[in-house]
Amino acid sequence: MRCQVWLALAAAGVIAVPAAAQSLERKIETLLERPAAQRATWAYRAVRLAGGAVLCERNARVPMTPASNTKLVTTALALLRLGPDYRFVTRVLAAQAPDADGRLRGDLRLVGGGDPTLSGRAVPYSKDAKEGDPLGPLGELAGQVAARGVKVIDGDVVGDATRWPWSPYPAGWAVGDMTWEYGAPVSALTVNDNAVRLSVRPGQTEGAPAMVAFHPPVEPFTVHNTLRTRAGVERRVEVARAPGSRVLEIRGMAPPGGGAAVQWLAVPEPAQFAAEVFALLLRQRGIAIRGFARGLTRAPGMEWSEPQGVELARRESPPLSELARIVNKVSQNLHAEMLLRETAHVLRGEGTAQAGVEEMRALLKEAGADEAEFDLEDGSGLSRRGLLSPHTLVALLQHLEAKGRGEQFRLLLPVAGNDGTLSARFRGMEEAAAIRAKTGSLSHVAALSGYAGNDPARRVAFSIIVNGYTAPAAEVRSLMDTIVIEILRESER
Repeated sequence: MRCQVWLALAAAGVIAVPAAAQSLERKIETLLERPAAQRATWAYRAVRLAGGAVLCERNARVPMTPASNTKLVTTALALLRLGPDYRFVTRVLAAQAPDADGRLRGDLRLVGGGDPTLSGRAVPYSKDAKEGDPLGPLGELAGQVAARGVKVIDGDVVGDATRWPWSPYPAGWAVGDMTWEYGAPVSALTVNDNAVRLSVRPGQTEGAPAMVAFHPPVEPFTVHNTLRTRAGVERRVEVARAPGSRVLEIRGMAPPGGGAAVQWLAVPEPAQFAAEVFALLLRQRGIAIRGFARGLTRAPGMEWSEPQGVELARRESPPLSELARIVNKVSQNLHAEMLLRETAHVLRGEGTAQAGVEEMRALLKEAGADEAEFDLEDGSGLSRRGLLSPHTLVALLQHLEAKGRGEQFRLLLPVAGNDGTLSARFRGMEEAAAIRAKTGSLSHVAALSGYAGNDPARRVAFSIIVNGYTAPAAEVRSLMDTIVIEILRESER
């Protein structure tokens, strides 16, 4: 392990290790002797942004599974390449305007522009914000269509997700992740984070069937419900769905009465789901639909052209900087993947994960990282195949500082002990408010990278990644937090 502040001795050119750094080294070595640190690989690096002095370093150039620390690269790429004010646009198009009687001949097309905010999520991010109407933004678009005088649609309502090729799951995602909201498929047309809330309420009496409900009130699945209501049994509700299937199995046993079991499920066909939801909202506004609701996607390799037609409704997203803040504060996987694909679409004309990863690699090389120290597969870090070294992540933060984006990027990260994924960490550590960092978590993986210190002249960029641990995750994270606090204290000397 190296843990040192470099000082060039003018006369001899000798590099010395000051006593303070030696003290920090001893503190970290002592911490890593704890049982929670054993039988795991620890890698970290901390560098003062002003001047580049290395405060501490261990295994810093070893590629590690970074989990959601990958989102630091994704959001930095979007911020630098698209700019903080970039906005995503969702449009509603028709071949022609409605006639004098309000009849729209042909299809009505809801054209996805990669906007991740077609949901009830509050923007800008606020730790105390309440969830709004999940269909609110889509309802606004339906209202605009009604305001244009549309009363009857002769054709179909089409959910157009062709902006990016349909390749919903990046390499390395686990099959089990794809059932749940955090592993929702990636689509250029995304409503309510491509997820629904499932409520399963046991019957009120012995033998009564369980009640199943979805919110939003559109059923994207065929439900096979075999849950049994029996007195005296232990409550056990299981939900299962094969990857890509629209058949949802609900099974188990539960005593009569009681509250509902709630799960958030990913929808397998986002474009179809969006079309069905939009058709529902149009009908609620008195618009008759003669055709069907259907989704439209584009296979990889097929040529794409911007959909054309008469624009009947339009919505612009909040600025990209606010979307990146949500990605980093709450570690939103789907939104990270959407930012990556849109960046690739704008830069390369092809919104694929592969094109986005190539742009991420280019950014890391631009930041001075060694190609041997990283290998990425997605934008969220949900892939088990992604690798990043602490040296690479710190180099990225230094690069943002050099580009004049450092402070802006720092403000996108969770505040230790206060909000986002760090709201429940750094408990009892008063100095923690000076730490802003991105978490990362997978099975046997923990990561924390970001900034320590409020004073720009003394601020430190750091990255800690732990792989292969078998201790309880809470113990590993607590130990990481303690190390960061020690780095913060050292930076302030």
